[in-house]
Amino acid sequence: MADYEKPLTRYAAHITGDVERAREVVQDTFLKLCRQKPAQIRNHLAQWLYTVCRNRALDVLRKERRMTGISDAQIQLQAHSGPELSAALEKEEQISDVLKILNTLPANQQEVLRLKFQGDLSYGEISRVTSLTVSNVGFLIHTGIKTIRERVQTQPAIRRVK
Repeated sequence: MADYEKPLTRYAAHITGDVERAREVVQDTFLKLCRQKPAQIRNHLAQWLYTVCRNRALDVLRKERRMTGISDAQIQLQAHSGPELSAALEKEEQISDVLKILNTLPANQQEVLRLKFQGDLSYGEISRVTSLTVSNVGFLIHTGIKTIRERVQTQPAIRRVK
């Protein structure tokens, strides 16, 4: 379960806009997992976790009626020292720039891209989490990546970081 904690927290933080609420959502998700029969979720654990996490995060939003953005780069920020610091800062800046572009995409594109690349879910799993068709998921991912790629190529600050 440790493999899922950070990705689920990032995903829930994106939905709720708050890391602490996201941690609570993930904790609730794991508690619900403990009450499930292993045979019911064995072959689709990641999909089940993301679906429950998403639904719980949306429930929290409905209750609180507020949503603010949070940078995934802030959640992923790790302490670096020595010669790795410069490379880590450059990579962090590049990630931050790409995430800024991601945050300008329509919400449905953002969600499927996060599930694909942060959650490592298949198109089928994303389809079941979001209730979209597999072909719609594929279209949204393709369109989102194309938009990000185009915007990265037009922003010199992003292109120069390798």
